[in-house]
Amino acid sequence: MKQFTANPVYKFVLFPIGQILIFAFGASVVLSLLTVLLAFIFKFNVTDFDLIERTLLILPQVVINGLTIGFVYSTIALGYTMVYGVLEFINFSHSEIFMVGGIVGIQLMAYFEHIGVLATMNQYLVIALAILLAMVISGTLAVTVERVAYKPLRNAPKLVPLISAIGMSFFLQDIVRLILSLTTGEFNVILPKFGTFDEFWKIAIPGMEDPLRIQIKSAIMVGIAILMLVGLNFLVNGTKVGKAIRAVAQDRPSASLMGINVNQIISITFLVGGALGGAAGVLFALKATKLDPFSGFFPGLKAFTSAVLGGIGNLTGALLGGLVLGLLESFSASYLGIFTNGAFGAEYKDIFAFAVLILVLIFRPSGLLGQTVGQKA
Repeated sequence: MKQFTANPVYKFVLFPIGQILIFAFGASVVLSLLTVLLAFIFKFNVTDFDLIERTLLILPQVVINGLTIGFVYSTIALGYTMVYGVLEFINFSHSEIFMVGGIVGIQLMAYFEHIGVLATMNQYLVIALAILLAMVISGTLAVTVERVAYKPLRNAPKLVPLISAIGMSFFLQDIVRLILSLTTGEFNVILPKFGTFDEFWKIAIPGMEDPLRIQIKSAIMVGIAILMLVGLNFLVNGTKVGKAIRAVAQDRPSASLMGINVNQIISITFLVGGALGGAAGVLFALKATKLDPFSGFFPGLKAFTSAVLGGIGNLTGALLGGLVLGLLESFSASYLGIFTNGAFGAEYKDIFAFAVLILVLIFRPSGLLGQTVGQKA
């Protein structure tokens, strides 16, 4: 058994994938059971249709939609939680780094369309190139932001770099808006249509009149997000760089005395977090199809919420928090109108999701998997 658990393939591939599947399955089952229970409670208030039947009919699609956006939130949240684990402050400019990655990815696709090669290129190659470029640009931007706005304030009171992060967030929004106005003259960047991403895989399920519809781009988003999560797990837990990141997160002065270049490790942490944010920006662009300089705010806020919900500073917690928040958002958007007979609609999904967050933090202030901050990167 020890030989099996020491196997790198098991430790860095099979185990994290198994962990992801358990979290996704567990969160889906718990929320599904709660939803069915609520359907039994509210069924007497709805007389136009069978509430339980309607609830079960759309349940598989609701779960798939929630997991899709949940994986994107998890990928963004990892950037927040890595920086917090090392420096113990919230990098509020991470949402703009995420936005820059998405816009860079869309602009690359638009350039391919402009020169007339987008339609003939392999669609998966286009996505891979867009993600790679977004990771390079966003990672470099994150390191630059750290050097300019955070490093000079590293020994200042914690409120000072927090204010600096908020200021950098607004600065990046306006810089991107200026660049877009000077280069394209447009405020919005729109994802060009190509490939078969908007088509659906249809899966027949016994007992359901309509087949389960899985959009191809949703499957791509989930697959790429899982690959990035597994890759990050290997980096943090299976490499010397990851060991140095964990050492700096636990005790910076002691890590420095042991010969670790703390400044370099902090820069690497920002590089990795920014690169993940850039890749997540491209994935989000596939779903949203349109971005603007302010489109990173709400996804970034929800990703930060995911990190807090799972346990800020905990990589596994960020994954779980993102999945839970994505599922909560999907369930509330789909069922609030049905259960309340139209009194509340999908526009209240954020209120419901954040209300659940407040309840969780009341009874579990450190988050679902939270531990003492600084123990994990």
